[in-house]
Amino acid sequence: MSESSLAEILRSRGLRLTAQRQLILQAVLDLGHATPEQVHTAVREVAAGVNITTIYRTLELLERLGLVTHTHLSHGSPTYHAAGEDQHVHLVCRDCGAIDEIDPELLRPLADQVASQRGFRVDIGHVSLFGVCVRCENGDRK
Repeated sequence: MSESSLAEILRSRGLRLTAQRQLILQAVLDLGHATPEQVHTAVREVAAGVNITTIYRTLELLERLGLVTHTHLSHGSPTYHAAGEDQHVHLVCRDCGAIDEIDPELLRPLADQVASQRGFRVDIGHVSLFGVCVRCENGDRK
């Protein structure tokens, strides 16, 4: 996302573009999937004075603005990625921690059934499934 686009989005909400906001969004875009701690590490390479609280608050703001989204890939911190990316379901290996992605439409039949039976609309683009990857299952973990 260009700096001017981010500035326009922020201005439309009565906010201003700060260097920290730009750096944090750029770190998420560059890293692909990143925890706040990973974003903090990346941002500190450019601006050493940015603290972790600023990272968390800015990520929350960027999510409210619809620029990033998060999912939980473990019991720890959420993982953020650009909201403009194609939605995907995360497959997380409990053994080695590898993360893969699948098309959320694979879960559409389940989501439709839950909606039909429970009246609950599942956000299938915000799902993480935990299990064991084929490499770990086969003992090929490196």
